[in-house]
Amino acid sequence: MTDQQTSTSERGGNRLLSVLSPGDCADLRAQLQRVALTQGRTLHKAHAPIEYIYFPESGIVSLIKPMKDGAAIEVGVVGREGMIGTMLMLGADSSPLEAMVQMPGSALRLPAAMLPEIVTRYPAIDAAARRFSQALLAQIVQSAACNGRHTVQQRLARWLLMVHDRVDGDELPLKHEFISLLLGIRRAGVSVAVSGFKALGLVATRHGRIVLLDRAGLEAASCECYRTMLDQSRALL
Repeated sequence: MTDQQTSTSERGGNRLLSVLSPGDCADLRAQLQRVALTQGRTLHKAHAPIEYIYFPESGIVSLIKPMKDGAAIEVGVVGREGMIGTMLMLGADSSPLEAMVQMPGSALRLPAAMLPEIVTRYPAIDAAARRFSQALLAQIVQSAACNGRHTVQQRLARWLLMVHDRVDGDELPLKHEFISLLLGIRRAGVSVAVSGFKALGLVATRHGRIVLLDRAGLEAASCECYRTMLDQSRALL
């Protein structure tokens, strides 16, 4: 189990909320609504008003940059270590990115209009959310560099590791079609890369799932970007 996978507090499973004292956490949770994160669900669209802040307890949300020609590419991932709606922390009411659920789970959500009151009442949340916003920005920048510089195999290895860091267990419910959409590459390219990893004994596949068998081997197959992102996250969070 990696540092990113370390079990979070029972106060909700979200690391940002775990910084609160038990009393403050209970008070805040009374104002939060638990919602299901179903795969493919859009939490907010690009350039549209952000209506809710989400604190994932489980599952993963992809931050996607849509293009004018209809194409899209993932530039960041958020799990229980963070929140969806970081642009609100910068004073904006929308984001250039779309937030879409990549892996199902649950989240606690808060109306965006309540954010000013929440960060004033709970300074610990304000500080933690700002640190997470820095970590997320660093991740987005590194993802952009990775997508433009490294091979499909390296990018896929990095991406699988990032997903694995944010879930429990080694089985990832991911189909090749969904991976190709998120990584902005052809499905055939994903299939070739996965087949290569299978031949090396790094992963197995079963019924729309990818199973990690050799994490150390997958790290060796990844580019420098995974370790860079992990180190940046550890330093800030």
